Amino acid sequence: MAEYKTQSGKPYPLGATYDGNGVNFALFSANAEKVELCLFDQSGSEEQIRFTINENDNNIWHIYLPDVKPGQVYGYRVYGPYKPEEGKRFNPNKLLLDPYAKKLVGKLIWHKAIFGYDTDSHDKDLSFSELDSAPYVPKSVVVDNVPFEWGNKNFSPIPWADTVIYETHVRGYTKLHPQLPDYQRGSFLGMASLPVINYLKWLGITSVELLPVHSFLADKHLPAGSRQNYWGYETFNYFAPEQSYLTCDDIDEFKTMVKVYHDAGLEVILDVVFNHTGEGNQMGPTLCYRGIDNQSYYTLDSENPRFYYDSTGCGASFDAENPYVTRLILDSLRYWVTEMHVDGFRFDLTPTLCRRKNNFSTTSGFLYAVQQDPILQKTKMIAEPWDIGVGGYQLGAFPSGWCEWNDRYRDVVRRFWKGDQYQTAEMASRISGSSDVFNYNHRDIWSSINFITVHDGFCLHDLVSYNAKHNSANAEDNRDGSNTNWSWNSGVEGESNDEIVLNNRLSRARAMLATTMLSFGTPMLLAGDEFGRTQMGNNNPYCQDNAINWIAWEAIDKKDALLTRYVKKLISLRRKLKIFNQKKFFTGKSNYNGIKDLTWYTEKGKEFADADWYDGNRKSLSYCVHRTNRFVLCIFNGDSNDVKWKLPPLPYENWNLLLDSSDKFNAAQKLKSGGEITVPAWSVMLFEIKK
Repeated sequence: MAEYKTQSGKPYPLGATYDGNGVNFALFSANAEKVELCLFDQSGSEEQIRFTINENDNNIWHIYLPDVKPGQVYGYRVYGPYKPEEGKRFNPNKLLLDPYAKKLVGKLIWHKAIFGYDTDSHDKDLSFSELDSAPYVPKSVVVDNVPFEWGNKNFSPIPWADTVIYETHVRGYTKLHPQLPDYQRGSFLGMASLPVINYLKWLGITSVELLPVHSFLADKHLPAGSRQNYWGYETFNYFAPEQSYLTCDDIDEFKTMVKVYHDAGLEVILDVVFNHTGEGNQMGPTLCYRGIDNQSYYTLDSENPRFYYDSTGCGASFDAENPYVTRLILDSLRYWVTEMHVDGFRFDLTPTLCRRKNNFSTTSGFLYAVQQDPILQKTKMIAEPWDIGVGGYQLGAFPSGWCEWNDRYRDVVRRFWKGDQYQTAEMASRISGSSDVFNYNHRDIWSSINFITVHDGFCLHDLVSYNAKHNSANAEDNRDGSNTNWSWNSGVEGESNDEIVLNNRLSRARAMLATTMLSFGTPMLLAGDEFGRTQMGNNNPYCQDNAINWIAWEAIDKKDALLTRYVKKLISLRRKLKIFNQKKFFTGKSNYNGIKDLTWYTEKGKEFADADWYDGNRKSLSYCVHRTNRFVLCIFNGDSNDVKWKLPPLPYENWNLLLDSSDKFNAAQKLKSGGEITVPAWSVMLFEIKK
């Protein structure tokens, strides 16, 4: 080591940066006493040389190594006090990942050496482990800065008003796809394949939202009885793509996927998990942040810093109040936008990132940093607006420019089509854009992400097929997963051959899909719902790397395909009607012709009165939207019976039927203005009058 020439290097940029002649290494740690850089052979199995980093500027430890090239495998050992009761957990026996590593090599082997404490000790995390973790952990890899050939650079982001989001999982979506070669299944290249792209375009999707693709070490060797981290919400690194999604260990495969999507006019949105990491609580492994500077990266219990403040339910909250942690988050986001060309982010448990002194704040450093960032200002930003901390439910609290997952939309739509009482008034608020939640600070109507199902909870088929969750496969005695699903099995729990039951399920599923696409806001569809995919009643399949989560493409039959074509029609109708692309909320006020922009009608052809809104037995409603040269009428009948319906008496001749979700409407009925029709049970009907 004494013969190897080193230089002091620079504190920025953080991470390992190749300049054509060598590599600059820079690592943040405010409380470390000593840092060592360890270089490994290409496989990462043998440590070859170790350097003490002597330079520290403003808590950034840095060193420059001439002649080191891309592909170099490395890690850090960080020295300092091991005093868990003070929140200090330094242990140089643990090889640590670079938080800014753009690529990883090797797998995590679940061995007792990866823990900072002696797992056999009665003192547990207060004890100190002298075992070397290097043989059992992945390592960081230096990457080059060769420009990627992006080809068409004229891709324009999809306007929010035109966006239709499709949430899916890289592995689950492609694992069983019959038109993919084996090596592409479960990978970014599989997602970029022509069959997948053609299908998404045919369906009418504009934006694909991928469950976490930051490195979460999905194929780690687990101890007996442990459950697989399939969804990916246990992130270990916020720059490196998940290794198991690469076919050739080449991070350019992710760029290739994005390039193909952009060439097809599709956006890529990433689900990102900055609220916690895969290190968990004090009993978790020491792989990166805990060993580098536990006090800086995590929010500790103010009364007993041995433990963590946890607003996530995952063990420990990432401390976004620390400016260096905020910088890490912002650097990661900018990297994925500028280098990987992604178009947006959905933030898991976003309030955790917005806490000051453990309380949610709209003036948090994270929100301010995003708002002023010239790159992120142009990027789609979506909040999951809740966590489990005090004051954690913050739907509607985010700044202008953000969208938010709207669980109030989800719940009322489920309850309306389940047949519950007293849902009509809130149903009206939700399908018209949730102005009571979002109409402030000049926010736009697309701020509400309207969804009925997502990865977390029942899929659509199960929502109409099960009254209760069936999570026994998760090996948690069915205790996990929500008990509040607002589902109804239509009379039989689980699979059934009863035609009456099946027809009821299909009618309500089609009605809910129509509701999603004919509501104002931004619609989001869970992959597989468009052809009736089932999770067999499991409403929390986070650990199921199997057929419960994989989409069984070859099992799609003619009946399923009919449902898919129906969803394609819904998306196409939404686009063609030109009423869902508005920015501002409805006012309900009349224009100079005495016509309102939005009117609610009862089945009697009259506007809703106060008494109608408070009628708990009412299970139907309709909106009539006026835009320039047309009126659009949408009827929602959540009743189990057909309903006689008088069409609004507008001064125009005939209504034109665009959609009957039930396919049971008697087309021979006259659709004259003010005329009466029969609206089938459990159905959505859409009409139009053009001037």
